[in-house]
Amino acid sequence: MSLAGLFDVPAPAKLNLFLHIVGRRDDGYHLLQSVFVLIDWCDTLHFERRADASLARHDLGAALPEDDLCLRAARLLQAKSGVTNGVDISIDKQVPWGAGLGGGSSDAASTLLALNRLWGLNWPLDKLLALGLTLGADVPFFLGGRNAWVEGVGELLTPVSIAPQHFAVLKPLAGLETRAIFADPRLARNTEAATIEGFAKAALEPGGLTEYGHNDLQPVAESRCSEVAQAAVWLKLRYGNSRMTGSGSAVFAVCGAGVETDSQQVVPFALPDGWRSRMCNSLQQHPLAQWAAFIES
Repeated sequence: MSLAGLFDVPAPAKLNLFLHIVGRRDDGYHLLQSVFVLIDWCDTLHFERRADASLARHDLGAALPEDDLCLRAARLLQAKSGVTNGVDISIDKQVPWGAGLGGGSSDAASTLLALNRLWGLNWPLDKLLALGLTLGADVPFFLGGRNAWVEGVGELLTPVSIAPQHFAVLKPLAGLETRAIFADPRLARNTEAATIEGFAKAALEPGGLTEYGHNDLQPVAESRCSEVAQAAVWLKLRYGNSRMTGSGSAVFAVCGAGVETDSQQVVPFALPDGWRSRMCNSLQQHPLAQWAAFIES
């Protein structure tokens, strides 16, 4: 049975603990290895079912692009399911875009999960995963609901257990264009393939989460955007480690295990105008993981 509305639906961000480019497919897509970890920096979405087939988004904060991923997700699910209802989507956007934090992909995943319930479709998870991959390589991760070892172009997911962590995340004003980073001829595309076992062993060692691997995109990103390099230096000076996440301009540092989020500053001085920062805790599972379990059964 369909519902009238679903409110305060979270869409959490993620961090790439490392990101290796291990090859390239014949179609040009890059083959990667990474570990994605969910964090408690979230967008919040509200869904109200419409009797007609209209799809509308209402921005509660900063204005988003006219046709963002959550609208595209709603349109795709509506078309594939043949549902006659529409939806009003209100979004409180907190996760910065162009950051490599997966905010748009997370919004799309939460939209698919929410509308699957709101419209009474009860599609199984694997059916939603297939839709998610057509929207973006990171969407299946957020649908899967668990921290994961990621391979292929982002669609091959193996759940991994990560001890609770505390992260400092710093997002410069400047963003990065993913396509330009991946197209740069200086990008390393031949990193030796790693293994889950190797990562798991390293993660148990002191500092293992930041000493294991690297982000192949970071040297190119720093050469194209000095703010990324500056953010990395500031975090390394304060915490002894730093790494860029994904293909965006955000940089993070591991601050410790099991520390509660508080008002501590990411760096002990005022940031330049437009920079964003946040102390974040890792999540053991997606806040909507029980929704995924419900539809999977």
